[in-house]
Amino acid sequence: MHAFDVLGDPVRRRILELLADGEMASGAVCEVITAEFGISQPGVSQHLKVLRENGFATVRPEGTRRLYAVNSEPLRDIDEWIGRFRRFWTPRLDALETELARGKRERRLGRPKGESDG
Repeated sequence: MHAFDVLGDPVRRRILELLADGEMASGAVCEVITAEFGISQPGVSQHLKVLRENGFATVRPEGTRRLYAVNSEPLRDIDEWIGRFRRFWTPRLDALETELARGKRERRLGRPKGESDG
């Protein structure tokens, strides 16, 4: 399964968001996902299996619990792929940063917005 197919599902994206905050027991993941999406425990387990089999999550047993964590390697691959497209939004973000800095400077100097430094 391609990485974007894995991440195309909102439930799997949400699970990764949860795991990004730290390792979680499958039962805790199931509680959140069931509450938010109305999915049964077997359904959540299936999503965890897809994440695990495609390398996005790791699992380790601890007693009777199974603890899941994010595996960042596939996310790095996605970031690298997306990096080819950053040039489309980076100049806009740079321009926004410039405008925000200008606004802060004008407020600090007590000038009405848009009045020139001269």
